[in-house]
Amino acid sequence: MIVEIEGVPLHLAHPDELTVNWVGQEEVMRQLLAAWLVIDAQDLPMNPRLLGKPGVGKTTLAYAAAKRLGREVYIMQATVDTRPEDLLVTPVIEGDSRLRYVASPLVTAMLRGGIVILDEGNRMSEKSWASLAPLLDNRRYVESIVAGIKIKAHPLFRLVATMNDDASTFDLPEYIHSRLQPQILIDFPERHEEIAILRENLPFGDDHILSYVTDFLQNAHAADERYTARDGINIARFAMKLASEEARGVSSEILRLAVTQTLGDEALRYVPRN
Repeated sequence: MIVEIEGVPLHLAHPDELTVNWVGQEEVMRQLLAAWLVIDAQDLPMNPRLLGKPGVGKTTLAYAAAKRLGREVYIMQATVDTRPEDLLVTPVIEGDSRLRYVASPLVTAMLRGGIVILDEGNRMSEKSWASLAPLLDNRRYVESIVAGIKIKAHPLFRLVATMNDDASTFDLPEYIHSRLQPQILIDFPERHEEIAILRENLPFGDDHILSYVTDFLQNAHAADERYTARDGINIARFAMKLASEEARGVSSEILRLAVTQTLGDEALRYVPRN
């Protein structure tokens, strides 16, 4: 699809289509949807940030919330190399030395009234964040220096940034920090939620394996270890594959091997005793 802005044709990105569901922790879902609400003609949606350890489901939550609203979802992966033009409009040279302007997923969401997930946003530098400053306040627009145009956000446009709480990230500049509010913390799930997450992702999984892995994760959470449901899914999948390859049932040896091969020997301290 092509949209013309101030005489400049922009080639739009395609929305992301994922088969994910949000299981449990409805309170954080409620908080995210509330942040996006507009409750008066003079009100504006907020730009929440989801904070938590890698693998706790921040992107899944954001995607599921957007789908509950029945909206197109665009995922923009941030990295330390993300440049302002990557966030906005990128020029591409095509035949006869002509320039083709390609809108980023973020700009596409702005134009189509979709929802953009700025994934792992605190891996970006301040220079990249600065290009989004007018979008994140009441101005609700961005300016592409490359294309020489100003792009205004559709009234239905919404943004959410996910951020890992690990050390391999930049500190947000204060003027961006104040624009990305509220902060919604995604914590480890309770046991009944965690086993539901495993069953959602591994509907073919053996109950014994899923219960074992859930107990392992709960033990790790109690010690504030950074293992998440994503790790548990990988342990369970590998254990099932090992059992299938050996054409025998899942033994404690196979389960322990799956843990060590996925997370290392140090993870054995959290395996269930029985």
